Amino acid sequence: MTAKKADGTTGAADVNTSPFTYERLYSLDALRGFDMFWILGGEEIFHTLAKATGSPFWGGIANQFTHPDWNGFHLYDLIFPLFLFLAGVATPYSVGRELEKGASRPQLVLRVIKRAAILVLLGLLVNNGLKTLKSIDEIRFASVLGRIGIAYMFANIIYLYANRKWQIAWFWFFIIGYWLLLKFTSAPGFPHGDLTMPGNFASYMDRLLLPGKLYLGIHDPEGLFSTIPAISTGLLGILAGTLLKTGHQHKGRKAFILAVIGVIFLILAQIWNLDFPINKNLWTSSFVMQVGGLSLLLLALFYYVIDVLGYQKWAFFFKVIGMNSILIYISSKFINWNYATNGFFGWLGEWVGNPYNIVVMAICFIMVKWAMLYFLYRKKAFLKV
Repeated sequence: MTAKKADGTTGAADVNTSPFTYERLYSLDALRGFDMFWILGGEEIFHTLAKATGSPFWGGIANQFTHPDWNGFHLYDLIFPLFLFLAGVATPYSVGRELEKGASRPQLVLRVIKRAAILVLLGLLVNNGLKTLKSIDEIRFASVLGRIGIAYMFANIIYLYANRKWQIAWFWFFIIGYWLLLKFTSAPGFPHGDLTMPGNFASYMDRLLLPGKLYLGIHDPEGLFSTIPAISTGLLGILAGTLLKTGHQHKGRKAFILAVIGVIFLILAQIWNLDFPINKNLWTSSFVMQVGGLSLLLLALFYYVIDVLGYQKWAFFFKVIGMNSILIYISSKFINWNYATNGFFGWLGEWVGNPYNIVVMAICFIMVKWAMLYFLYRKKAFLKV
C-alpha cells in the first residue's frame, strides 16, 4: 500500500489522497457502500427492532440478516460475494485503464499479486489480531479478505491474458468443474456426491491442506478449495464492468442488459439448486448463479438511477462508506465502536428508554462510524490496497 497525505507527501498511514485517478462510476462506489452498510451495523437495526417489538414481521426481516446453518439462502449471504463482484466491476476501470496507458501485462500481474498478498495479510490480522500465538494451530489462515484477494488475483490474471469470449469460458469452467468435482467425489468414508459438512470433498481438502484452525473445526466457509468457484464471481464482475466501460450500447440499454442477465441467472440458480444446493459455506455453483443474478440486478438499478438518470445526491451517504470500505471493515479490530457510541449518545438511549433504546443506539452506532468515514472523505484520505 502507498502512504500519502492530501498534499502528496508521504505519511505514516496507509492511505492515498486520490484512490483512483481513472474515471469512476459513482454508482459503483455507492453500491459498494450500500453493501458495506450492512457490515457497518445496518443489520443490527432490524435485529433490535425485532427484539424491541417482538413482531413476527420484523423478526422475519431480521432473519434475512443471518446466515443459514448450511443449505439455503438469506439476503445476508449476498454481502460478501457482492463485494467480490464489485471488485471485478472496477477492474476494467483500474487495471484496464493502466493497460491502455501502456503498462505491460507482467507489470500489472505483479501489481495484482501484491494486492492479493496484502489482502491475505489483512485477513490474517482481522482473524487473529495482534495477539501472540503459541503455535500455528491457533492461527486461522482462511479469511474473507483472503478469499477476495485470491479470487480477485486469478480473475484479473484471466482478464489480462484472455479476451471476453475466453473470460466467459473460464467463468463456466470453474463453476461447472466445481459442480462435477463435488458430485463425483467425497471425503473418505462417505458416498460420492455427499454435500454434508463432514462428507463433502471441498471441506475434506481444506482439512487436509489448510494449516492452522478452521472456522467450524471441520469446515471453513472461506476455505481454500471453495475459493475456486469464487473466481467466477470476480469474473462476472469483470464482464459486467467491461460492458459498462466499453460497450457501444446506450447507457440505459446497458442497464437493461445487466438486468435481463441477472434474471436469467436467478432462474438458472433455482434449477441448479435442485441438484447442487445453494450453499454459501461451499460457494456452490448454484450459489454463484444466485448471488451473481442479484448482484447484476443491483448494479443495473444503481447504474441506471445514478449514472443514467443522474440522481446522485441520495447515494452520497453510501458513497462515503464505499470509498473506504476495507478500512471500515478492519477498523473493529482496533476501535471500540460501542465505547465511542455510548460515550457520545448514551444519554440519548437513556432518554428514549426501553424497549426502543436499543434501536436508537444501533442507529447511533452506524452514525459514529459514518462520521469518521465522512471526516476521512473530506480530508481525501482513503485506504488503497
